[in-house]
Amino acid sequence: MDYQNWGPRDMAAPVRTQLPEVPVERGMVLEEVQSGWVGAVTRVEKSGGMHVVALEDRRGKSRSFRLGYGFLLEGQAIRLMPPAPRPAGGGGPAAGRTASGSVRVSGQRAQVAKASRIWVEGKHDAELVEKVWGDDLRVEGIVVEPLHGIDDLAAAVADFRPGPGRRLGVLVDHLVPDSKESRIADAVMASPGAAGNVLIVGHPYVDVWQAIRPAVLGIDQWPAVPRGQDWKTGILKAFGWPHATKEDIGLGWQKLLGAVRTYADLEPSLLGRVEEVIDFLTVP
Repeated sequence: MDYQNWGPRDMAAPVRTQLPEVPVERGMVLEEVQSGWVGAVTRVEKSGGMHVVALEDRRGKSRSFRLGYGFLLEGQAIRLMPPAPRPAGGGGPAAGRTASGSVRVSGQRAQVAKASRIWVEGKHDAELVEKVWGDDLRVEGIVVEPLHGIDDLAAAVADFRPGPGRRLGVLVDHLVPDSKESRIADAVMASPGAAGNVLIVGHPYVDVWQAIRPAVLGIDQWPAVPRGQDWKTGILKAFGWPHATKEDIGLGWQKLLGAVRTYADLEPSLLGRVEEVIDFLTVP
C-alpha cells in the first residue's frame, strides 16, 4: 500500500491521460474539436507570445487557432506543439489522406474510366491536377486530358457531344472578364447541349505555374516578366535556371512541381475551381 497517498480522494475524478505531443507541420490535416473545422496547416506564426496555426479547408477558406490541446490528427486527440527543427524538403500528405486532403480509400481499385472528362489547357496543368487530385480521380473514374490550348474549344466540345452521363469540365488559364478566354467560354456555353452538361471554370493566372504558392518555392512573390517576353522563359531566367530550350522549360517545371506536396501548396483560386469541376462531374 502506498502510505504517501493515504487520505480522502475524489473517486469520481477522471483519470488523466497523457496526450501524444505532435509538432505541427505544414500540410498536416487537422480537426479543431470545438469548432469542427478541418483543414491543412498552411502556416505557423508567433503572435502575442503564443503560437498560432492557420488551417485551410478544401475550399480555400482559412481559420487560425492557438496551438495546444483540442486537435484531432487522424481521429486521435493530440497536443499540438510548435514545429520541430527539420531538414529542408518538406513532407507529403498526412497518413490516411490523399494530397487533396480527402480520406484515402484503401483496398479499392481504380474505376474504369467514365465518359465524363476534365479538360485542361496543357500538359503542365494536367500534371499538377494529377499530382494533387489523382487518387480521388482514379476512385471516381475521371480522366484528365490536356487540350494544348483552347482556341478550338468550341469544335472540340461539339466533337465530344456532351450530354447526361457524358459531362465535361474545362479548366482554363487566365479566365478573367473581357479576355479572349472568356469570350471563347461564353461561345461554348451558348452552343447546343452545353447547358447543364459542360462547366467551364478558370483561374486568374497567366499560367498554372503561378497557382503554386510563392512561399512553397522560398520566394515572397512570383517574378514580374517584362511585357513581350515569353512568360515561362522569363520566370526561369529570373530564378537563374536554364531557360534557352524546350527541355529547359520542361526541367524547370519539374522542379516547381516537385515542390508541391499537398493542396495546401496551391492557391485557393485554383483549389476551388478544381473542386468545383470534380463535384460537377461526380454528383448526379
